[in-house]
Amino acid sequence: MKIEESSIVETNDYRVIIYPASRPFETKEAKAITEKLFDFLATWAAHGKPLDSSFKIEKNQFIVVCVDEEKEMASGCSIDALGKIMREIDEQYQLGLFDRMKASFVQNNEVKTLKLQDFKAQLRSGELPKDIQVFDFSKNTYLDFLSHFLLPFEKSWAAGIA
Repeated sequence: MKIEESSIVETNDYRVIIYPASRPFETKEAKAITEKLFDFLATWAAHGKPLDSSFKIEKNQFIVVCVDEEKEMASGCSIDALGKIMREIDEQYQLGLFDRMKASFVQNNEVKTLKLQDFKAQLRSGELPKDIQVFDFSKNTYLDFLSHFLLPFEKSWAAGIA
């Protein structure tokens, strides 16, 4: 089963898994990824029990998978199955979904991604201003994702490295 966006109740704290791409998706990529994930989530199960799940592509660059674990917990095997489909997508489109050594941020209303070492260097040199907003991919619940996925620089994890 799928949780349609209109039926997501914001008081429920669904589990969230975020896959950040290193670049925006092309239109044809977003369509193919959407189809592949809809097909996968329609049959996604833990120990033979269907998982109520959904996903969305956020900012045309981040895949956010949502699972209602109040109904059924995602098991190690089900998480592995999700990881497998995401690796297939990553390899097919060269998206860098599993590269955690990068930082994504919004500058001048545009999503940008840099290697983490370049991000740090540009912050320290002043080349990158501190009026940016920074994405936090560590969010693992839906409520945390809604309120803390994109934060002003000074309230983000990046403030500690500048």
